[in-house]
Amino acid sequence: MAAKFQVYKDKAGEFRFRLIATNGQTIAVSEGYKTKASAMNGIESVKENAPKAAIDDTTLT
Repeated sequence: MAAKFQVYKDKAGEFRFRLIATNGQTIAVSEGYKTKASAMNGIESVKENAPKAAIDDTTLT
């Protein structure tokens, strides 16, 4: 099974998504969106931009 995005409505009625790893653990959670379409656009943005994202390790001294 591959990782998956899960779209859901929170208690405030906003749409959110979470990225779930193959082992079932949640590895990322979105902000709240007013519309489902906006949440879906957020997923597409993560899919497009995450592979190019730099790592900012603030634990290094």
